Amino acid sequence: MAGEASPTELSSELLEDVEDFVEANEGESSLSSERIRHVSDLMKIGNQAFRENRFEEAINCYSRANSVKPGDPVILSNRCAAYLRICQFLRHRAPSVSEYSPLSGLDPTIHAELALKDAEKVMNFRGDSTKSYILKASALIMLEKYELARDVILSGLHVDPTSDPLKDLERTTASTIGSRGHGKPERTDDFDCTVCLKLLYEPVTTPCGHTFCRSCLFQSMDRGNRCPLCRTVLFISPRTCAISFTLNNIIKKTFPEEYDERKLENESLTNPGGDFMPLFVMDVVLPCQKLHLNIFEPRYRLMVRRVMEGNRRMGMVIPDSRTGSIADFACEVEITECEPLPDGRFFLELESRRRFRVLRDWDQDGYRVAEIEWVRDTSPSAGTTQREDLQEVINAAAEYAQSWMKTAREEAQQRQGSQLDRARLLELDELESMMPTTRDPELYSFWVFVFISSYYSYKTEAIRKIGTPSRKRYESEDKQGTRLPEIRSPNLRNSMTKLIVNASWLV
Repeated sequence: MAGEASPTELSSELLEDVEDFVEANEGESSLSSERIRHVSDLMKIGNQAFRENRFEEAINCYSRANSVKPGDPVILSNRCAAYLRICQFLRHRAPSVSEYSPLSGLDPTIHAELALKDAEKVMNFRGDSTKSYILKASALIMLEKYELARDVILSGLHVDPTSDPLKDLERTTASTIGSRGHGKPERTDDFDCTVCLKLLYEPVTTPCGHTFCRSCLFQSMDRGNRCPLCRTVLFISPRTCAISFTLNNIIKKTFPEEYDERKLENESLTNPGGDFMPLFVMDVVLPCQKLHLNIFEPRYRLMVRRVMEGNRRMGMVIPDSRTGSIADFACEVEITECEPLPDGRFFLELESRRRFRVLRDWDQDGYRVAEIEWVRDTSPSAGTTQREDLQEVINAAAEYAQSWMKTAREEAQQRQGSQLDRARLLELDELESMMPTTRDPELYSFWVFVFISSYYSYKTEAIRKIGTPSRKRYESEDKQGTRLPEIRSPNLRNSMTKLIVNASWLV
């Protein structure tokens, strides 16, 4: 084979002909002489068909012979050569010929895979045969696995360093690998998204035939369910619109470096890192709260999609009327349930986790992102008198809270089952599900604050407090503003209030 030949032009002399099934192969004691003659007749017919370029007929004869005498290296070698020849024929068949005279059957890739299986079996029987290496290398070349083919060729040259067909194949594969490695495909805007004007990432093709980045398409549809290019009305959603994996794989293989850059860019938006947090600006949220949100603004719909692709966490913060910006303390929330609605909105169920301080914030695609640092209480050290007294207060608060919730639940269940009572039972379930352990004074003090349901201004101040005792003292500073929700027992209410007031001396 010439050095400039195409790697799929397998003109090696060893593939031009096949082996005859000679008498030496008939000495198998497991087969009768009649069956050996039947195999010999099938091989003769198959070899004649091969030499007359009737490869499908030859494959059929070899397969019948293999069913009678399985594992014979001559049968497998001839069938492998027939698979390769028909694969080569199909690859070089002109498209115009196929248009007027279509062929039915397997495609070239499947023929090459079948040839590879036969070649591997031949190598198991004839590991010292040059032809077995040529057959396997040729099958790998037809599958465009040039690196693997070259490894097989080099192994064959160790067996027979003088083999001219293997040397020809080695030069061809080396040339092909070199041209593929140094040739850089032409970069055109055919693979660009018409919204962000960058290389397509996770491409989605709309029913009207246009292709965009998945994130770009749905960011555009947040402001109207129309195609960004032709303005056709689209009835699709992120849940029902699949990524075009074929196109995505083509882009990934053709432009690997630029694809990796786009992947990193997307990951930086969905996973900003431990020191950065996307912010939902609305209200004050304390740890140990459960709440529901209806997300309808386009900027926050985009943010929720990115959060759901990442760690499902974001920050909730209140605007600061004094500075015109946002408050400097906020709380992390985790999306535990996310229900996308047909009109593009999201219904979220959230649970608040921990506090953080906003160091700086900026605008990103319409919503706020902040650099943060986590905040923890400065609680008394373990083993000190102050810590023991604090734990005693927490334990007493837990006892009163559980007593009140039990009483409130029984009263709601004894009524007629009105809608208000059902809502109260649901609220009690949520409140109880968020109750932390008493071994964590910080979280438990926040849960008590949520339990008391103070005004927003008190929540804003409480989230700033970095000491559990100081937060409990603040809870008691305004007896009229601080109220226990729906506690009808004056003794229980007075006991809880007294408990909170008594915690102030620990500061």
